[in-house]
Amino acid sequence: MLKVIVVDDEPLALDVLETYISKIPQLELIGRYSNALEANEALQNNEVDLMFLDIQMPQLTGTDFVKTLQNPPMVVFTTAYPNYAIQGFDLNALDYLLKPVSLERFMKAVNKAIEQKELSQYEHAATVTSAINDGLDFFFVKADKKLLKVNFEDIVYIEGLKDYVIIRLLQGRVITLQTMKSLEDRLPRNKFKRIHRSFIVALDKITAIEGSMVEVQEKERPKLLPIGKNYRDELLELIEKNRL
Repeated sequence: MLKVIVVDDEPLALDVLETYISKIPQLELIGRYSNALEANEALQNNEVDLMFLDIQMPQLTGTDFVKTLQNPPMVVFTTAYPNYAIQGFDLNALDYLLKPVSLERFMKAVNKAIEQKELSQYEHAATVTSAINDGLDFFFVKADKKLLKVNFEDIVYIEGLKDYVIIRLLQGRVITLQTMKSLEDRLPRNKFKRIHRSFIVALDKITAIEGSMVEVQEKERPKLLPIGKNYRDELLELIEKNRL
């Protein structure tokens, strides 16, 4: 359940969003407010997961309001002016809805919020599980609506793709909603190495290093992975320790 507030100086816009929210069981409307000052008080006194926020408002614009918040909830900006989109995304907005907001477009934004909330909860659980299960040679990841067991020895490399990671295995692959950082923290450092912003490699699956590329054996053919400049020195230092 996502706890939601709506902030807009137009009563009709508030009515439309409140109606949409009432149609979605995963949403709970905490309150509707006509300006940023009222919304700020609501944020101080309530746990809020998601805020639908108009940009063009009197006293304080929606974008300026977000800049004042130390720990803002997920934000979906709403506005009648498409030229504000870039500014909204610069503030890490979850989405941007152009008025008049359709139910279909509203649902897409809500699904993003639900997915982001699940990701945050999963990362927290993963951190706790990692601490409890330190020393084990496997972990579980959520994929295909179930928890899949992944053995460390089966991992060839891991590739990051936005909010997802692809775990490439000796046989097949697993795609899971996860961040590279949270997954990296769960892997034993003596067996895996981050070589790029988007790649983690199993050290025992490296077959060669040539220039700025790492070669691993993926199924029946070699696969070349890039070495990021920020990770190159640590990788080469590790290789040098194991060089004859």
